[in-house]
Amino acid sequence: MWRREVGTVVRRAAALPEQAVAPFAIVAGLHVPRVPTEWAPHAHPRHELVWVRGGTLTSRVEDRVFTVSEGYGLWMPAGVVHGGRATAGAEFHDAFFAPDRTPAAFAFEEPRAITMTPLLESLLAHLSRTDLGAEARARAESVVFDVLQPSERQFALHLPGDPRIDAIAEALLDDPADDRSLEEWARSLGISDRTVTRAFRQATGLSFAQWRQVLRVHRALTLLSAGLDVTTVSETLGYAQPSSFIAAFRRVMGTTPGAFFGRGDGTSGDVRNPVSRVQNS
Repeated sequence: MWRREVGTVVRRAAALPEQAVAPFAIVAGLHVPRVPTEWAPHAHPRHELVWVRGGTLTSRVEDRVFTVSEGYGLWMPAGVVHGGRATAGAEFHDAFFAPDRTPAAFAFEEPRAITMTPLLESLLAHLSRTDLGAEARARAESVVFDVLQPSERQFALHLPGDPRIDAIAEALLDDPADDRSLEEWARSLGISDRTVTRAFRQATGLSFAQWRQVLRVHRALTLLSAGLDVTTVSETLGYAQPSSFIAAFRRVMGTTPGAFFGRGDGTSGDVRNPVSRVQNS
């Protein structure tokens, strides 16, 4: 995924909570990584819903990178192999759902972004308690399934998976500010710019320029969640000026960085219909 931050700790996936062996449909918990944390690729026998507060979570599933910021969660179906990263100090929440007790409407085959409403977060926090009676737990679990909804925004960046252009994708993941043109990339790889253009379209559904723009916005979500200001983020991502970055963010996300994060910091502008331009998974 992105270049690994200095001080990142790589961990194996933790075992499911002890309560998960009990006959509960949902088991929830909370962790606060004190340093940037990366989890090696793994899978769970239960569906998993993860979300963060005060940071971001990035997960890679085969040829897709999912970036989840505050207000959203990521539903990971049981058995799907994934790796992940959480920024330092983020509150990392997870909830595990027993497949045989999860309604068919949530039998997703692919990861899905979930809207984390205050009600949903409160219910899952309630279910993290170990002193709930069976009836109270059953009532809360039924309401969770009533309010849990996929988000209109699906934060998936599709990686090409094409050996002709994979080097471009990996280099930009490592350094999103790399501003080499399509023609420069084609020359360095010894192929035609038409081949690069066609390969990106076929593999991702986006042009090279569009794909790089979406990638930069994914990275921006992490940087902005970490508290960096728009000017610093725009410089970090290689934009000549903040207005260019804000315009690019609006094209991808349908709104500005300030409006998306609710900061009212002078970059908000008008909030448009929240239909993501990010490529759906």
